[in-house]
Amino acid sequence: MKKAVIVGCDGQDGRIAVDLLNSRNYQLIGIDRNTIKPRDAWASPIDICNFEDVSNLLTAFTPDEVYYFAAFHHSSEDAVTASEIKLFHESYRINVLGLLHFLEGIRITSPKTRLFYAGSSLLFGETDTVVQNETTPFSPNTAYGISKLDGLMSCRYYQGKHRIFASTGIFYNHESHYRSENFLSRKIVKGAMDIKLGKRNKLVLGDINAEVDWGYAPDYVDAAYRILNANAPGEFIIATGEKHSIRDFAEIAFAYLGMNWRDYVEENKEIITRKRKTLVGCPDKLKITTGWRPTVSFREMIRLLLRAEGAEV
Repeated sequence: MKKAVIVGCDGQDGRIAVDLLNSRNYQLIGIDRNTIKPRDAWASPIDICNFEDVSNLLTAFTPDEVYYFAAFHHSSEDAVTASEIKLFHESYRINVLGLLHFLEGIRITSPKTRLFYAGSSLLFGETDTVVQNETTPFSPNTAYGISKLDGLMSCRYYQGKHRIFASTGIFYNHESHYRSENFLSRKIVKGAMDIKLGKRNKLVLGDINAEVDWGYAPDYVDAAYRILNANAPGEFIIATGEKHSIRDFAEIAFAYLGMNWRDYVEENKEIITRKRKTLVGCPDKLKITTGWRPTVSFREMIRLLLRAEGAEV
């Protein structure tokens, strides 16, 4: 029986990974916000920013795989209430320091353990390319993107110098019913459902012309699993290669519910605190290396999200 540690097990990707690996009969330990799940597997609380805690876990459990999904997010619609230095501090604490503790712990105590790090399309924040691949220069322009780049470089360092199997999946936008309401996909789906049920009469969105490369989160976690079980470590774009506008998303969601989105959606670009460029990923390397393909289309993803909210569609 294989063993895995899922860091960030209560987030979207972590919860999906728990389901996936349970279906493959893994013995699992999940870590989220310094707690351990299941507690009967490892009773002590874990602070991923404490190297001794991480090292002790790796020594005792010797996992075959570590999935590092923990991340500090700051939405483009979130109010900027924290200072820049606080955003950087928290981003580096979770996105880099905790990761380094696992990489170093693996090097010292469990060198055969393979590690997957969840990167982000925001590594390419200021790119001028229409479509990005693994050779596109990185140009992050947010605390999140900059810290994620340092996480990727840390994996590259430990893989190159210490031969640790450390791979990075560069995730583009991916959605599921596990998303919280501050994420755009859930905001649109829940808003449409609330309007259908008479709980409100409008949905306010930012730039409805903005375009996104959207995929279905279970497909992307399956890609992470395939990357970690490939013959060699590396960096891989996880994306659909297609872009859709926020208008497209709203139009499809409302149409599934028998409504015209134009009657209910109000655009207010002032709610966007950070404007992002359109980012579209090329997943060819991932497809060739692992055989991965998306199984759920953009339209079908929206239908599944609506069904999770209780819609009969």
